[in-house]
Amino acid sequence: MRRQCELLGVARSTVGYQAVPEDPEDIRIKRLLDEIYMIDPCLGSRRLVTVLNRDHGVTINRKRLQRLRREIGHEAIWCKPRTSIPDHGHRKYPYLLRNLPIARPDHVWCADITYVPMPGGHAYLCAVMDWYSRKVLGWAVSNTMETGLCLEALENALATTGQVPEIFNTDQGCQFTSAEWTGRLSDLGVKISMDGRGRWMDNVFIERLWRSVKYEEIYLFEHSTLPALRLGLAKWIGRYNDWRPHETLGNLTPAVVYQTAPQSPQDTPEAATPEAA
Repeated sequence: MRRQCELLGVARSTVGYQAVPEDPEDIRIKRLLDEIYMIDPCLGSRRLVTVLNRDHGVTINRKRLQRLRREIGHEAIWCKPRTSIPDHGHRKYPYLLRNLPIARPDHVWCADITYVPMPGGHAYLCAVMDWYSRKVLGWAVSNTMETGLCLEALENALATTGQVPEIFNTDQGCQFTSAEWTGRLSDLGVKISMDGRGRWMDNVFIERLWRSVKYEEIYLFEHSTLPALRLGLAKWIGRYNDWRPHETLGNLTPAVVYQTAPQSPQDTPEAATPEAA
């Protein structure tokens, strides 16, 4: 057995391991943490312990809470020292959208990942959005938060639109700083822009999308399987793009605004800047 494990490169301690399903209580707490994050993303672990106990009757210690937050990819927004120092492995790119008037579709695309709670576990949703029109151009769902999820959403957006943006903005997550992601954008000739660390306002439009899709679809229906989740998201995103009017777009839909590119900045319903959100 020892020799076989050596040949396969497998640890002997894992050969006879039987997978154990996730604790239902952990799943419940993750959903509560996700709902609280939508209300106030600035709460740290100490305050979250208090809020969970006060509002939901959940008794949990900080160590367990911090572990669950890491698993769902949450991090409190707060000022940190020396945040401009990049990791040695991945290159960080500057934020290119500050005070930049965005006056046409496909000028700037953005992407982000969000945690999706499910009754028997969790999933991750990645979406690509056109900054000017707020239209969701492509999206993908997976039970792992890997770069492949982001690339799938990107390829869906490229295939759906047949267009390539001038600038692509993301946060500094490891998926978006990876060589696979930045290399694909570079091959397309796209300028890469990244939010400042902890600066959710730098990508505010897609952050608002997460709030809408969670309260209007994910939390309401609690899809139990990935196929059911994909079907529900497809219906919601289709309604968001093609049916629901947006006040900041002159009560037009994102699809209409995306398809009718303005001839000049004066034709735009409103300048697409973070402050306009």
